[in-house]
Amino acid sequence: MRFPRTLFSTFTMAAAATMLCEPLLAVPSPADLFQLKTLEKKVTRVVGKVLPATVSLFSMKNGASGSGVVVNKNGLILTAGHVVRGSDEMTVIFPDGKQARGKVLGANYTRDTAMLQISDPTPTLGWPHANVGSTQKLTTGDLVIALGHAGGYDPVRTPPVRFGRVIARGLDEFISTDCALIGGDSGGPLFDMKGNIVGIHSSIGKSLMSNNHAGITGVLQDWDKLKKGQTWGRLGGSSMLDNPDAPVIGIIPGTPTKKGMSIRHVFEGGAASNGGLRAGDIIGQIENKPTPDLRTLHIVIAQHQPGDTIKILLHRDNDVLTRNVTLGRRGDIDLRGNR
Repeated sequence: MRFPRTLFSTFTMAAAATMLCEPLLAVPSPADLFQLKTLEKKVTRVVGKVLPATVSLFSMKNGASGSGVVVNKNGLILTAGHVVRGSDEMTVIFPDGKQARGKVLGANYTRDTAMLQISDPTPTLGWPHANVGSTQKLTTGDLVIALGHAGGYDPVRTPPVRFGRVIARGLDEFISTDCALIGGDSGGPLFDMKGNIVGIHSSIGKSLMSNNHAGITGVLQDWDKLKKGQTWGRLGGSSMLDNPDAPVIGIIPGTPTKKGMSIRHVFEGGAASNGGLRAGDIIGQIENKPTPDLRTLHIVIAQHQPGDTIKILLHRDNDVLTRNVTLGRRGDIDLRGNR
């Protein structure tokens, strides 16, 4: 596989900047041009192996988009939780332009991870895929490679390659690196220098050169639940890769019940609060559509726009109530700090 010459120029500049700015790290920086070229060749080999598995994801229903990575020959895909929120199916686009349908399985919004399964017939040789690695031995200063369809799928170029180092380890198995990310990279893969997946792109930090990735170890802990289609947790609100114009109801969901999705918390001054919803209520239907679980709740809400008024059927103790709620905008909730 051949890459544009600009890729190598970009890599060389990034590596040189890393060499100048990071003098004391776990992995030594290249000491001369020969070592720099050797490192460049190694990165190129890794990218050639894993780039075909780096996919673009797009929802025809609500316009949600991002990146993902195929992790086995049968078409299982890992991505970020906020990429699939509100979607039950997404279009999968490979770097060579081949398209397939992907069914959304489960998501852990707290770790911002999700899983999809390609539903099209598996090719004879299987789908292009990358190997899942481990973050157990990953440490500050280790070299990593980030791929993703930055800015969305582009048929005239392959996914841009970002190269950098691990700069911190965080809670819930999150990793921070200095690999630059922008919108469209969400859900894309972070690789170690052996080409193993060690993270999934989650959010942009205060700087474009300080970004957060869900560590693969956390994904492995949730693997069975994700594959079974379970959805749980809530996004922390720090993701600048998330859509600020998405419609929100202004609650923290509880757990699914026989009557619908329970409400754990209602944000003061938000859409649900203004519409008369309370903590402890159970949302049974929205616009006459049952909401038995969190994923369905998000899918139904995502079919509307901020400012739309929706009819919600509630169960409150032994009463069945109907409330009209005007949906809010996610970015406005972030500005109020109600996350």
